[in-house]
Amino acid sequence: MKVKVDTSIRLVPKATGKLLAWASGLESSTNTYLEQTKALSRKLGAYYRPDGLTEIGFWVPGLIRDVLHEREIYLEVFTPIERIDWQEKEQTIKFRRDRLHLEQQGEYIWGVVAGMQPGNREQAGSFYWLRYIDRAEKLRTIRDLVPHSLPYGIFAPAELYDIDSLQASRADLDYFERTAKSSKPKIKIPRVSDPKNILQIHVGTASAEGTIEGLTHIYKDITEKLKTKKPLTPSEQNYIGYDAIELLPTEPTIEYRDEYSPESEFFAFIGEEDDDVVEIELFKPNTQDWGYDVPILGSSTTNPALLATLRPDEVVDFIATLHNFPTHPIQLIYDLVYGHADNQSELLIAREFLKGPNMYGQDLNHQLPMVRAILLEMQRRKINTGADGIRIDGGQDFRFFNPLSGRVEQDDAYLLEMSNVVQEIKGHKRLLFTIFEDGRPWPEKGWEEKSTYRELIELKPESYQWGPLIFAHNTPSLKGFWEKKWSRVMEVMTIGDHWITGCGNHDTVRRGNQINAQEVINWNLGKTLPEVLHNAYDNPAVNLWVNCFSPGLPMDFINTTMRAPWLFFRNTDEQYGVKVVSEEVGFLDWQINPHLYRQSHCFPRLKTLGFKQLKQLSQFGKALHHAMIQQDYNLAEVVEVLRSCTNPDTYCIDDLLPQVELMRGGMVRFLKKLDEDRLKRFALMFMEDCYQVCNVSNYQSQVDPLRAKFNLTTREFRHQHSWLAHNLLKEDTFDKISKEERIIIYGIRHNPHQEEEAVAIIANFEGEAIKLDVAEILKLDLAEWQIAIATPNLKVEDLTDLTLANSQGLLLTRSSSQAVSNE
Repeated sequence: MKVKVDTSIRLVPKATGKLLAWASGLESSTNTYLEQTKALSRKLGAYYRPDGLTEIGFWVPGLIRDVLHEREIYLEVFTPIERIDWQEKEQTIKFRRDRLHLEQQGEYIWGVVAGMQPGNREQAGSFYWLRYIDRAEKLRTIRDLVPHSLPYGIFAPAELYDIDSLQASRADLDYFERTAKSSKPKIKIPRVSDPKNILQIHVGTASAEGTIEGLTHIYKDITEKLKTKKPLTPSEQNYIGYDAIELLPTEPTIEYRDEYSPESEFFAFIGEEDDDVVEIELFKPNTQDWGYDVPILGSSTTNPALLATLRPDEVVDFIATLHNFPTHPIQLIYDLVYGHADNQSELLIAREFLKGPNMYGQDLNHQLPMVRAILLEMQRRKINTGADGIRIDGGQDFRFFNPLSGRVEQDDAYLLEMSNVVQEIKGHKRLLFTIFEDGRPWPEKGWEEKSTYRELIELKPESYQWGPLIFAHNTPSLKGFWEKKWSRVMEVMTIGDHWITGCGNHDTVRRGNQINAQEVINWNLGKTLPEVLHNAYDNPAVNLWVNCFSPGLPMDFINTTMRAPWLFFRNTDEQYGVKVVSEEVGFLDWQINPHLYRQSHCFPRLKTLGFKQLKQLSQFGKALHHAMIQQDYNLAEVVEVLRSCTNPDTYCIDDLLPQVELMRGGMVRFLKKLDEDRLKRFALMFMEDCYQVCNVSNYQSQVDPLRAKFNLTTREFRHQHSWLAHNLLKEDTFDKISKEERIIIYGIRHNPHQEEEAVAIIANFEGEAIKLDVAEILKLDLAEWQIAIATPNLKVEDLTDLTLANSQGLLLTRSSSQAVSNE
C-alpha cells in the first residue's frame, strides 16, 4: 500500500535564522556556561512543531577537523513510500531519500525543515541522520543522541515522531493533573510520593510476549477481573499488591556485532545507496539483554526489542494502564544507567563523552558541561513518557579527578541533579521519587562491610538507597548467612527507613547462581540446589519480616515470586560471548533440574547440538569454565582442550569431563567439529535458550496457590500499616535467639500514631524445627493479641507450644479496641 509522501523536504531559511539567533544569543546571556549548554541540549534532536515544521539540532564537536569539505555535511532523510508493518519480522520497504545542508554554528548544526513526515501510532515518520565525508574520503554518520523513537535500533537512523500529539492523547492526563498539585503553597513543583512497595520486572521475560505490550495485556486482564469480581489466578496475584513497578533498564542496549562495525543489522540497504528511492531491508530487533549493557545513544527512548509495535505509544499505554489501575494507581520507576557505557559507544557517540576504559566498558565524562547537559536531557525526555520514579544505577561509579584537591571524588552534585530533573507532561510538572544504588567505597576491598549505604540519603533525605541486604553479595542460600549479617539486619531495623529492602532481585539471584556448590549450603531450604535457591530468595519467613515488620521500602522480583529461573544474559556480542557463558554455567546447577530440562521450552537450540541431557550440558559447561581460566580466555587454545575430550586415551580438564560421558548421542560429533566459530555459536545459543527458559510465563501453571496468596496478604498488610516503614521506636523490641545453628527472630512494634496498635513477629530464619513459647519470648498477654498472618502450612494450636520449622513464621496484631476490651 502506497503512502503519500511530501518530497519537498527543504530548509526554511527564516525559521532557521531565528533558531540560529536564539542559539548565538545564549553566549551573550547572563547564564552560566552549564546553563547555556542545558538550554542548547533542549533543542538537540528532531522536534516536530505544531506548525508542521521540524527543528533539527546536532552537537558535532571536532567535526570541522574531521570533515573533508564543510559543504559535505548534510542531513539525510528516509521517508517510507510503502507502509511499514510494525509486527513483521522481516520486510523490504522503499524509501524516498532526501539530502539537504543545514547551518553550522560552532560545534552545532541547526536547521528548521519543512516536509518531514512525523511518526505516530499508525504511520512511520521520516528517518534521519547526519552524514559527511571525512578527510580519508570515507562516509561517516552522526546519529541523533536524544531521539524519541529508534524502531530499528542504535545503528539505524532515528525516526521523527509527533511527541506532542502522543502526550495530548494519553489516557492518564487526569492522574498527572492530580499528582502535580502541591498541598504546600511554598512548593511549586511537588515530588512524587513514596510508594509502599515495589515489584521489579525485566520486560523481556515478564510476559509470554516479552514486550511492554505483553505487560499491558497482563494488567488489563487483571483490571477486568477486578472490575467484574472474578478470581485471579495464583500467577496473576504475583503481579498485584504493589503500588510501584520498577522496570530493569529499558534503554536501547548494544547490538550483536560479528565485526567491529557501525553498520545496522536491522536497517540494511539493498543495492546502490545513492538513488533518490532506495530499498531497505527492515528486521524487527531481537536483541536480548538484561538491560545494563548500554551505548548511551538513544537513552532518551525505549529499546525497540521490548516493543511489540515498535511505537513509543506502547510505553505510554502501559503507564496509563498502571496509573488507572482500579484499586489504586501503580507508579512506574525507570532504572537509569548513566554511570558507564559499553565499548560499542565508541562507534556511536563523540569521543568527548568518554573518559577511558573501565571494567564495564567506558567511563562517562560527566564533568564536560555539554556531556552533562545532554545526559540530563536524555533523562528528561525518558521520564516524560510518564514515569513516577527513577532508580539510579551504580551511583558509586560517578567519580572524577578533582585537580583542586588532587583526589578522585564522587560526583554527588550530578547524582542529586538527576533527582531534580523536572518532568513536564501537558503543563503538569513533577519531581520524581528517587532511589540510588550506591555501594561506595566499591570497588575497594571489603566494600560490602565498609559501605554505609547512606551517603545520598544524608545529602537528600527524601531519597532512598539500596540497603545492605539487597546488594548482590547477599547469599541467603548459604548456611549461617543470617548470623553473619545480623549487624546489618539490626541496621535495617534502626536506621533503614529509607533503604530498599528484600532479598530477591536481579543482582542477588544472579549472584546466587555463582556460588560454588561445594560451599556450606543451607540444606534446610531444600533437597536440591534449585529448591534451596528458590526458597532462599522467596522465603516465607523473610517475606513476613520484610513486608509486615521491617522498616524501609520492600521490593520483590517477579522471577523469584514466580519461581522462574534468572541469570545475566545477552545475545549482543561475539567478542565476549563465550567468556560470559563460561561465567554463567552455574545457572545449570542452581536453576535447572532434569525434569525442567526435558520440557520443550528448555534449551531447544542446544538440544539440536546433541545436549540431550542436562548432565551433558552441565559437564561441558564446567569444562568450558575451567578451560577458559586455564587457557587465559584464548579461544583457539580452549577449543583444542575441549576437542581433546574425544580422545579415548585422554581425560580433559583434570578428569572433570570424561570422554565416555560425551560419547552419547551427537555429543562426540559436536566436539570433533568444534572450532572457534562453533564455540561462539554455542555461546549465542546458550544465551538465547536461557532467555527463553527465564520467561515467567513458562511457570504460571506451577505457582503454588498458598504461597501466592500468602505473599499477597503480606503486601496488603504493608499497605494497611504504612507506619511500619519508619524506624523502631524506643519502646519497640527486636532480637534473635541464636543457638544450635538456628536463627529465630522476634519482636514487637507499636504504631507511633496510636500506641495501643501493635504487631509482633516470631519466625525461624534458619535451622531445624523448634518448639517455642511465643507468650514467654515476646512477653505478651495473649488475650490482647490475635493471629494476623501465618506462613503457609503452619499449624497453630497453642501459642505457648508452637513448633516453627525452617522458613515458618507468625505475625500477631493488637488493635486499640482489643487493648481496651481487656483492661
